[in-house]
Amino acid sequence: MPEVKDLYEIGEMPPLGHVPKQMYASLIRAERFGRPEDAFKVEVVDVPSIGPKQVLVWVMAAGTNYNNVWAALGTPVNVIAARNRAGEPEDFHIGGSDASGIVWAVGDQVTNVKVGDHVVLSCGMWDEDAPDIQAGLDPIMSSSNKIWGYETNYGSFAQFTRVDYYQCFPKAPQLTWEGAAAYMLVGATAYRMLHGWAPHVVTPGDPVLVWGGAGGLGSMAIQLVREAGGVPIAVVSEENKYEFCLQLGAKGVINRKEFSHWGRLPDVDDAAAFATWMQGARAFGAKFWEVLGERKSPKLVFEHPGEATIPTSVFMVDNGGMVVICAGTSGYNADVDLRYLWMRQKRLQGSHFANTEQCAEFNQMVVDGKIDPVLSETFAFNEVGRSHQLMHENKHAPGNMAILVNATRPGLTDVPA
Repeated sequence: MPEVKDLYEIGEMPPLGHVPKQMYASLIRAERFGRPEDAFKVEVVDVPSIGPKQVLVWVMAAGTNYNNVWAALGTPVNVIAARNRAGEPEDFHIGGSDASGIVWAVGDQVTNVKVGDHVVLSCGMWDEDAPDIQAGLDPIMSSSNKIWGYETNYGSFAQFTRVDYYQCFPKAPQLTWEGAAAYMLVGATAYRMLHGWAPHVVTPGDPVLVWGGAGGLGSMAIQLVREAGGVPIAVVSEENKYEFCLQLGAKGVINRKEFSHWGRLPDVDDAAAFATWMQGARAFGAKFWEVLGERKSPKLVFEHPGEATIPTSVFMVDNGGMVVICAGTSGYNADVDLRYLWMRQKRLQGSHFANTEQCAEFNQMVVDGKIDPVLSETFAFNEVGRSHQLMHENKHAPGNMAILVNATRPGLTDVPA
C-alpha cells in the first residue's frame, strides 16, 4: 500500500482516491512573463478543491496548445490579472487545456464518471445555470463560456487538475497517455468547424482548403475531411511537410511561400497595389485547381491564420461556400472585400471550440481508430516551457505535442505496475 503523504513526487502514485494537500505544478507568474521557456517554472502549490459537479483528475499527460504561449507572454491578455479582477486570489497561472488522466475524486452530484476511470478532458467550461444556456443557447456560445487552462486556473500542467463533469470523456484504450492528451482541443475545434455550421458542412466530394495542414488543427482537419468523403487540400510553409499531409489523406499540398500577396488588402483606390494583390490571389486559386486536378473552388475554407490569409480565403471560396475561422495566429485585424461576400453569397463564420455533444462525437472517432492524434513529440514535465517555446517559434515538428506528467515514461496505455 503506497504511503499516505501530503505531497508526492512526479509519477509517484498515491493510494487511489487519496487527495494530498499539495502538488507539483509547472506554472506562470506575472514577473516571468516573456519567453515561454523562461515563464514556466515547477513549483509546489495546494491541490484545488472540487464542488458538487466537479471532478479531480490525476494528470497522466498534458497537451501543448498555442493559448498558453499567449499566457506565458502575458499578451494579448494577462490571464492572472483578469482572474484577479474577477475576484480569484491566486497570483499564478497553471495552464494546460488538454489532458489524459485518472478520475481521483468526484463531487456528490457527478454520475457520468467514477474514481478510477481513465479519461481525456475537453477545454470547454461554462455555467450550466447561466440565463442564456437555460434559454436554450448552445453552451459553447454562452457568455459564461471559458477555456479551461487558459481563461481558468488549475489546468493540466500539474499533478492534479479540476474540471466540470461534462469535460470528461473515455480515454481510447489503444492510445498511450501522451497520445490521448494531444488531440481534444484541436480535434473538437476542427470537428465543429467542419460539421457544426449546417448547411455548410463537409460532404462527399467537397473540396476543402485547409490552412496550416501540418499543424495540430490542420492535421485534424485533413483527417476529418477525409473521413467525411471530402477532398482536403493542405497549405504548408515548407516542402518537407508535404508527405506528412499526404499520408493523413490530403489530395494535394500548396506551399504558401511560393506566393507573396499575404497580409491586409491594399486600398482599392491604389490601382497598382490592388492589381498586384489580385494577381497573387488568382495565382493561388489556380494552384488550388492544379493540385485538386479540376477547376473547382473550395466549398469550405478551414481558416485560422486570419489577418494574412482571410482576404484570399474569402476571394477564392466557392459561390455560396463558407470560410470558417477559429483563430488569428497571424493577426486579428483582417480585411474582407465585401463585394465577393455579398454578391457571391459567401459565408464568413466564426467558430470556437465545441459543445459537449461534438466533443463526444469526435472522441468516439478517436476511440474507433478513425482519427490519429498525430503525436509528433513528447516532453518531460520540466520541459513545459520548452515545448511552448518551440511552438512560439514555429520550430516544432508537424502534428501535436504532449507533456508527460504522472506518466513515468512514454508508451504507457495503462497505470504502470
